[in-house]
Amino acid sequence: MCFYDQIKQTCNCYKWSHFRQHCSKEYRTGETCGMKLVMQTVKGEEKCRICTKIDTKKRAIRREQDKIKRWKREPNRSASIEKAESEILRHEVDLYHLEEDRLRKQGML
Repeated sequence: MCFYDQIKQTCNCYKWSHFRQHCSKEYRTGETCGMKLVMQTVKGEEKCRICTKIDTKKRAIRREQDKIKRWKREPNRSASIEKAESEILRHEVDLYHLEEDRLRKQGML
């Protein structure tokens, strides 16, 4: 059980930071035992990589939905609407996988 700093980001996700102290169970010089304990928590100033990607996907979905609303008022736009709907579906699948990754990462802490 070695001690590390922990960064709490603005999205309430955590990540490990610098190694601080060896535990008493580790007897090899320069090695860590593999278990991580928090020495101190430092507040970060930005969102994590996964949450940033989630925000980007949500903006892309909103943008495509706005296009569809606009195109439904215009005639002869069915192909554009279908393409935008397929893009929304692709973004939603990516969003689902990103949220799974975020939950998996939070469960590991």
